[in-house]
Amino acid sequence: MSFWPKSRKARRRLTILLAIAPVLALAVGLALYGLRDSISLFYTPAQAQEAKVAAGRKVQLGGLVQHGSVVKHPDGNVEFVVADQKATAKVVYHGDLPDLFREGQGIVAEGSFNAQGVFEAKLVLAKHDERYMPREVSKALKEQGEWRGEGAGAPAYVKSSPQGGGGREATGGGSSADSATPPSDLRSPPPRGEDRP
Repeated sequence: MSFWPKSRKARRRLTILLAIAPVLALAVGLALYGLRDSISLFYTPAQAQEAKVAAGRKVQLGGLVQHGSVVKHPDGNVEFVVADQKATAKVVYHGDLPDLFREGQGIVAEGSFNAQGVFEAKLVLAKHDERYMPREVSKALKEQGEWRGEGAGAPAYVKSSPQGGGGREATGGGSSADSATPPSDLRSPPPRGEDRP
């Protein structure tokens, strides 16, 4: 019994389909292979330990900066510990931290773990005001059953890059609780129907 259709029209359609399918699969495979370095999964320290994240793989690590863990070295390196309710992860970062970076506050760091299990951050994102916790961090805490309250305010981060003070960039909405107003080119666009000041 043959799966090959008897009609000429059906055979032609099947031939075209069989010719296109491998090309399409190859294109999808190449696209995913090309994006592998730009895809960065989010982990809490406990999730990173459970998943045994490979050294050198680009990921985001989020949690609360543990009290008493921040150590600033003269060479510009900063070490601190990010914790969730189940585990901790040591983080090393070279550069200026966001102004809103504090112990006990939620952060998201982008980078990779080294062979010793230390997270080498390339970028640190700090929460914008004291009422807001990054969505990824609050979601992970909720999944672990450790959530202690709902944050308020729109998602807003202050990005800090290793290039120095000029590399800061505000994204997202803000809060009137901020003591310093960002430059006009860094402000969020006004809600629809309102003019910029």
